[in-house]
Amino acid sequence: MKLKIACLQMDIAFGEPVKNYQSVEKLIQKASNDKPDIIVLPELWTTGYDLTRLDTIADKNAAHTIKFLKQAAIKYRVHFVGGSVANKGDTGVKNTLLIINKKGQLVHLYSKLHLFKLMDEHLYLEAGAEKGLFELEEHQFAGVICYDIRFPEWIRSHTAKGAEVLFVVAEWPAPRLSHWRALLIARAIENQCFVIGCNRSGQDPTNQFAGHSMIIDPWGEVVAEARENEEILTAVIDLELVKEIRKLIPIFEDRKPDYYK
Repeated sequence: MKLKIACLQMDIAFGEPVKNYQSVEKLIQKASNDKPDIIVLPELWTTGYDLTRLDTIADKNAAHTIKFLKQAAIKYRVHFVGGSVANKGDTGVKNTLLIINKKGQLVHLYSKLHLFKLMDEHLYLEAGAEKGLFELEEHQFAGVICYDIRFPEWIRSHTAKGAEVLFVVAEWPAPRLSHWRALLIARAIENQCFVIGCNRSGQDPTNQFAGHSMIIDPWGEVVAEARENEEILTAVIDLELVKEIRKLIPIFEDRKPDYYK
């Protein structure tokens, strides 16, 4: 099965949800001209890292963003790995990834498990508890958020259950660009899966972001890579390659999890 992926590597207006919805609406319209199967957005695309004001600018139960993406999914007949948004619940704010299928149905929510203390996430966000596994087109996928990729055991817990594509949505800073590239490629090789990394571009008051969204095949070969600025990155992936490589080098059959404790 072949899928056309479009990553919206966008700049994000700091703490301005209205402006960001307007920007994303235009980018979705532009991306849809190429008829993608899946559109991917970056981490915290509605607010950016305006963490100190999340209590007032976060989306209550992610309701507005879910409605926004559902309408776009139906209009353009496209699945959304809808990046993540500041999702305000009864007990606090979570960093939540949204999966919407092309029928406009909410497929899955995943809230970031690993909070990044270097950027003070633990002071303003609650960690999630669920896995990022979801299904589209009768295939298994997984979605994680930024810092999660530094935890290979977390990623493996998804691919061991059949995930063929790993989506990583991020606001990854420019000073650690080499880590971003190396970790995404490593996760692809060791899990024999496609990795779709959608990062943001631009800057906020304290950070310069790396861009360099990437689409990587199960051999670890970079199929497509963006540069630093705002860009729509597209590529076609063939899920049959996952089956071929996993059959050729059967790492999942050869695992010895009893020894990994």
